[in-house]
Formats: sequence, C-alpha cells, structure tokens
Amino acid sequence: MLERIPVRERRDLLIAWSAISLAFAVMYLHDSFFTAGRVDPLLFLIVLLISFVTVGVGFVLHELAHKFAAMRYGYWAEFRKDNQMLLVAVVLAALAGVVFAAPGATVIYSNTHLSRETGGRISAAGPVTNLLLCLPFLALTLLTGGAGILGLTGVLGLKVNAMIAAFNLLPVSVLDGRKIYAWNPLIFGVLFVAAFAVLIGSLSI
Repeated sequence: MLERIPVRERRDLLIAWSAISLAFAVMYLHDSFFTAGRVDPLLFLIVLLISFVTVGVGFVLHELAHKFAAMRYGYWAEFRKDNQMLLVAVVLAALAGVVFAAPGATVIYSNTHLSRETGGRISAAGPVTNLLLCLPFLALTLLTGGAGILGLTGVLGLKVNAMIAAFNLLPVSVLDGRKIYAWNPLIFGVLFVAAFAVLIGSLSI
C-alpha cells in the first residue's frame, strides 16, 4: 500500500496530521491555560499524544479512504495540504479555543468528468471510515468507563471521529455531503442521521 503513496504525499499527510493534532491539543487545554495561567508540560505531552492517535488517525484514514476509493475506480488521487488553513487551525485553537480545520484535500486526477455515482461513492468513503472508527473508540470508552488515559483516548476518539464525519456530511460547498446528496439522497440521509446521532450521543459522555 505504501508504494501507492508518493513521498510528497506522505510528507503532506504527516505535516497536516501534526498540525491538526497540535490544534486539537491546544484547544483541549485552552480553558485550563486561561484559568490557571499555565499548562503542565507533561499534561500537554499526554494530550498531544492522545490527539495524534484520535484526531490524527481519523483525519489521515479519512483522506486515504478517498484516495483508495478513487484508485479503485481507476483514478489517481493524492492528498495536498493547505499551509494557510493549517496555520489558521493552530492560531484559532490558541486564541479562541476552537478548531476550524480544512487542512487540505484529496485531489483526484482525471481527464474526464466523474459521474455523480462515482463522485458520490468516493466522497462517502471518508465519512464512512470515520463512523467505523467510532466503534473501537466507543468500545474503549465503555471498557474503561472513560477513566484514565485510555478512557480519555476512547472519549476523544469517539467525539472527534463523529465530528469529522458530521462536518464533512454537511451538503454545502466542496464538502463530501454535497456530492453524496447529488448521487443518492437516501444514502446521504442515512449517513447524515447516523453521524449526527453519534455526535450528539458522544457529547453526553
């Protein structure tokens, strides 16, 4: 599989993975910093590592799902980072305690126009991957009761992957939801309801 991910794409994925993980770690500790005026370096390192596992894995597998779905249909695809948006994500997390992450996109190279069905299926691969990732993180949360480092990993992994799925399923702009809806409104509706149901449920944990 690695041979189908060029060095340039691996670099872009790693940089985006690192920046997004840092942004979510900063967001998570934002209130603690402004309340206490400082953050324990060890705590920051732990949260950053958890963010790498939860946010980073969710983001990377989302983009790779798009890539390999496109390749299954005979198209070449590569992830391309957006340096400006990555910087915005980290700065917003530090200043406002929120993350608006549009780290880049998986670009599909084709000499022909993708059909609605093909485009919809490729787009659906990303959110479906995040919904599937919610399952092991939910299991980890239930097994640990959400306590300790493993429990925090489970809770954050569940919430973050539900957030990534729900956000990308919004049927607007260049997001996946718009292409899925154009292809099949029923499938869009099922995924949309599932993502937001998981998201709302995760917020109560």
